[in-house]
Amino acid sequence: MNSVQIRSAERALSGGTWLIVCGAMLYSILTVTPLMAAHTPDKWDWTAPILPLVVDAAVVIVVKLDDVLARLGGQGGRWPVMLRWMTGLMTLALNTADSALKKDLVGVAVHAVAPLLLIVTAETGLAYRREIAAAVAALEQQRRADRERAEQAAREREEAARRQAREEREHAARLAREQREHEAQLAREQAEREERRWREEQERQAAREAAEREERERREREREQRERERERAEREAAERHERERREREERERREQREREERTERERATLLARGPAASKLPEDEARALVAAAFSVGLSVRSAAELCGWSVGWVSARYAEHREPHAGHRAGLAIAGQ
Repeated sequence: MNSVQIRSAERALSGGTWLIVCGAMLYSILTVTPLMAAHTPDKWDWTAPILPLVVDAAVVIVVKLDDVLARLGGQGGRWPVMLRWMTGLMTLALNTADSALKKDLVGVAVHAVAPLLLIVTAETGLAYRREIAAAVAALEQQRRADRERAEQAAREREEAARRQAREEREHAARLAREQREHEAQLAREQAEREERRWREEQERQAAREAAEREERERREREREQRERERERAEREAAERHERERREREERERREQREREERTERERATLLARGPAASKLPEDEARALVAAAFSVGLSVRSAAELCGWSVGWVSARYAEHREPHAGHRAGLAIAGQ
């Protein structure tokens, strides 16, 4: 029997086994579901197909794993045997339970066909697979032995051919070596002449490169020196500008303080006069109103100080409340 026939038999066995398993599963679900529905509360009738489906799933697992182990030539031990028989007996019991409860022997026999066929098929299929695996292993071992013998003969032929070729190569190598030694002697003499010329050229090239490098380094030093001097000059100019800017800002702040102090003194002088005995000139009155507005005096107090009417002072206060009123007030005091 060749490998093609073995694979064909294995496919037939596998296809038939799975056909029987699927048929038994379908028959079991259709048979056991009414039994489970009759022994399940009404609101849980939808769970009736679960138990036969679980048991049949265990059967599928056993059949599939037995198939894999048989292909690998392994043994699962007693637990797979126990699971295989337990699932088979459970399937048998569930399928025949309804007929047995009704004492229908014919129904028991009819419903026992599929489970018994499934059990026997699982055991028979396992035995067949083990025998097929053993046959495949023996056939593979025979092929391997034939292949090794053929490889050994091929290696011997290759070794003989290599010995003959090696002898021919050695003879040709001796002739070629003598020729190469003569050519090598000529090549060495030529190489020595070329090397002397190359060394002299390299020395001249190295001298030129050294001179160019020194020139580049000198120019680079001069450039770096000019760059440092430029940076120093820029830094000194920047420091000088910064120093002048700080002095200018300090001078401006000092002048501003002096203007503010002078304005404050003038404002204090205006406010310290007391109530006016008569109406002051308009310019002087405007300056006094601006000073009163800046310190927050009431309109009436400002009117008493300048001698003008409350309405006129109120109009001036309104002018000072407009944008830039503080700046105009300061100008008015400075003009006074």
